[in-house]
Amino acid sequence: MLDLAAPSPGLAARCARVLLSPWSRLGLLVVLLGGAAAAVLVAQPQRLLAEGWPPQVSGGVAVVLFGVAYGLCTAAFVPRPFLNLAAGALFGAQAGTVSALAGTVLGSGIAFGLGRVLGQSALRPLVRGRWLTGADRLLSRHGFRSMLAIRLFPGVPFAAANYCAAVSRMGWFAFLLATALGSIPNTAAYVIAGSAAAEPGSPVFLASMGFIALSALGAMTVAWRKRARLRASAGAPTTPRSGPGENTSSQP
Repeated sequence: MLDLAAPSPGLAARCARVLLSPWSRLGLLVVLLGGAAAAVLVAQPQRLLAEGWPPQVSGGVAVVLFGVAYGLCTAAFVPRPFLNLAAGALFGAQAGTVSALAGTVLGSGIAFGLGRVLGQSALRPLVRGRWLTGADRLLSRHGFRSMLAIRLFPGVPFAAANYCAAVSRMGWFAFLLATALGSIPNTAAYVIAGSAAAEPGSPVFLASMGFIALSALGAMTVAWRKRARLRASAGAPTTPRSGPGENTSSQP
């Protein structure tokens, strides 16, 4: 007899196509990011600066756990400067810098992976207009150099850079390597400032804050000069070029 309760193969296939469609995956990404942001509001990680790290977790385990928490928080849009200051205040300059850099790479990798798997197929057809097209071409053809400049001169918000790179055709290796190398100076400056925050008049604190100010000035200068390059790139042919460590495939 025909089992009327059993779904037909055609219906199951259609449901699978709908659930795995680009827009369904994008919707899942939005839900995940919204849930992560809500979790951050409830957990209030800023309490680390006021209350410190839990006393029952100390030593190398605390440094590792902070790095993991750092990565998850950055993927949930917690500002990195706050986390870097907390790393310095909790663990000092050396251990804090190592933990913050590891968390930076982890968080950027999580965001890049989510954007690439869940968002690229839906968002890539929407990359239109001179500025978006030019930025996408730079990231796709010169991914390592472009991302290295973004990390060295942090004028673009961290999360925005991660998801823009994910929508482009930049390769994983180029993205993570540029993030790791380019984030060292600014991350270390914030961590050192956090470690010396108890003495705001000390030379170490003033030097680190001066470096942060110079980085911001450099970011504005680079952004101003990049305007002409973006305009030129927007009008250039779309023939892809790949270099070492850069993947021009549009597949996740």
